[in-house]
Amino acid sequence: MDSYRINEIFYSLQGEGYYTGTPAVFLRMSGCNLKCGFCDTSHESHTVMTIDEIIDAVTDFPARHIVITGGEPTLQLDAALTTRLKEEGFYIQIETNGTHPVAPAVDWVTVSPKGAPLAINKADELKIVFTGHDVETIAETVEACHLFLQPCSEQNIQETVRYIKEHPWWRLSLQTHKLIDIP
Repeated sequence: MDSYRINEIFYSLQGEGYYTGTPAVFLRMSGCNLKCGFCDTSHESHTVMTIDEIIDAVTDFPARHIVITGGEPTLQLDAALTTRLKEEGFYIQIETNGTHPVAPAVDWVTVSPKGAPLAINKADELKIVFTGHDVETIAETVEACHLFLQPCSEQNIQETVRYIKEHPWWRLSLQTHKLIDIP
């Protein structure tokens, strides 16, 4: 791919899941193949960037942990970009809805299914936005070392905690970046 539709690039702390609290560069790609009612990310706008422009932007920050997210990053992320990121010393984490295969050289795959058929059956981390639905069937379809439930909203935090206490193989993921008001 000669160019990519990038929604934003910023530096912060990973706010959710296994790497919560880790300094990371965020590469948010534009566009998604799903329309989730609870989506909290505006990812439609974009700037077209080349690989060199992306590398110039992400290497301005001191961390070499990059979180590639979206929208849905697997719609654009390819081997050319992951190879260049690895050459620059980045540890690559992707957050995907799991509906498309992941490009090679990704170090950590976080799958957050949203009800669509999955193209990924193995991940490092399964993170489900919990709405009270059947998460065990989803967990049976994606082999993952780490299982997280994330409340869909403030209104179902206690329901999520109760479920995890009754099903202790799950862990709680909160959007700590929102709790402490950082990007």
